[in-house]
Amino acid sequence: MRADDLDHKELLELDPAGGVIRFAGQRAILLDAVAMGLLRKYLVENFGYTAARAVLTQFGFAHGWRMAEAMQAEFKWENEEERRWAGTRIHTLGGLFGVELDSRDPLSKEGMMLVGCYEAEQHLLHFGRADAPMCWTICGLLSGYLSRTLGKDIFVLEDRCQGKGDAGCHLFGRAREEWGEDRAAELRFFDQGRLEECLDISIHRVTETLKAAERKIKEHRKALTQVTEVGDEPELGIVARSAAMRQLVDLAKRVARVDSTVLITGESGSGKERIARLVHEESTRAGGPFIPVNCGAIAETLLESELFGHARGAFTGATHDRPGLFESANGGTLLLDEVGEVSPGMQVKLLRAIQEREVRRVGENKNRKVDVRIIAATNRDLALGVANGLFRQDLYYRLKVVELYVPPLRDRREDILPLARVLLAQSSLQMKRKITGLTPGATDQLLRYAWPGNVRELENAMERAVALSLGPRVELEDLPEELRQACPIPIASFGTIRPLEEIEKEYILAALALNSGNQTRTSEQLKIGSATLYRKLKSYGLIGASKSAPSNF
Repeated sequence: MRADDLDHKELLELDPAGGVIRFAGQRAILLDAVAMGLLRKYLVENFGYTAARAVLTQFGFAHGWRMAEAMQAEFKWENEEERRWAGTRIHTLGGLFGVELDSRDPLSKEGMMLVGCYEAEQHLLHFGRADAPMCWTICGLLSGYLSRTLGKDIFVLEDRCQGKGDAGCHLFGRAREEWGEDRAAELRFFDQGRLEECLDISIHRVTETLKAAERKIKEHRKALTQVTEVGDEPELGIVARSAAMRQLVDLAKRVARVDSTVLITGESGSGKERIARLVHEESTRAGGPFIPVNCGAIAETLLESELFGHARGAFTGATHDRPGLFESANGGTLLLDEVGEVSPGMQVKLLRAIQEREVRRVGENKNRKVDVRIIAATNRDLALGVANGLFRQDLYYRLKVVELYVPPLRDRREDILPLARVLLAQSSLQMKRKITGLTPGATDQLLRYAWPGNVRELENAMERAVALSLGPRVELEDLPEELRQACPIPIASFGTIRPLEEIEKEYILAALALNSGNQTRTSEQLKIGSATLYRKLKSYGLIGASKSAPSNF
């Protein structure tokens, strides 16, 4: 029999009732090429290139060896050359690669040229262009087939590969001694000892990484617990001492149990992404990915490709198929941050994707189903945008199934100090500095400030304080200038309303302190006469004292 006589109809046996497929007399299964590519990606990301290559090379070798045994048992070949060519032919029929007709024998002087190799295609899809040949499974496959067929060790190696930008994948098959020392390092990937060595090293590396991460987490928890003076670590960086935040966290946990779309609103820097992460972590999708995307930071022309993906050749620079963030977040949560910045044209496509739970890549004409929870966040008033015609009403109501409003930091002053201590501890760990807390002066000033930048501004202030602090505690001088100059903010709450005269006194004394006791400048800033300020200071019993601010200010 000749290798060219092999035909799918004769090789493939289907038993739909029994769930059995046989190919060339051996039981086979159909595996999706992209799934194999994802397996490759998992191996590389978790065990490294060396271990991944050893696993895939030896997997391919075993596959090729088994196929050679099946072909030897099932068919009688005209000659040795046909029997060797049958291996290449059978793998071509299996959809693994194509072969140039005048270059089909890896043992020839010219070698063998493959085209359309699935492994090179998958490497490009998941990793992009490589620096070296990447058809590890195919090399193992052909090596295993030839070794079993010829009864001696044959090793197939690659010198050109589509995975690194070459026109095709060029392979040679040689005995170990013919390869010499130049490729000896590559031949080690065929040895079982090399596989065990690679896996041992990779497992050891992963174990040590996990141990280090665990130690770091324990230290992090300990530091946060000490600084915040609470028994539990603040959840995902969320501090909820105030009634408003406790109510928000409770509502977020309740809505997390269902798959409804959530709209998170609030000022910039107030912690909307942290609330989104809380919803994700408390949901049944916690084991899936959480992918945030800032819609306002991506150019309108690129946002569609970023969210929905694109096909190869869809536009200049699209060298390979690329899944979008909707597909990447499959089984998890996609946070559309700054959704109010999305253009009207993109709003239509976004609405359809959310409603139909499917996306269409740029340059394709087929839809792909996605299973993803959508959380949107914005600091804009979307209702006003709807009224002004800037935001689609149907998209607004689709996003606002449940709304979570994150109050600004100035409206939850009970959270300022606990949150400051948490952020201080985090910055101390990152900078490897032993900062134990805040001095009373710094603490008082944090409460005086209005925090227009919310939690983000507080985080930056604590990072700056850790960087500049000379001692174990953050001093008033370590805080940003605008914070140091803050005057007290009168706070009225039920049962604790103070007399207006008392608040006026505190404010005047604070202003005088900021001006180093300069009464003229203080009166100008307060827009009162200098005589009026004099009378008030006299009534406070301060006239005759030093012009510098009193120590009890």
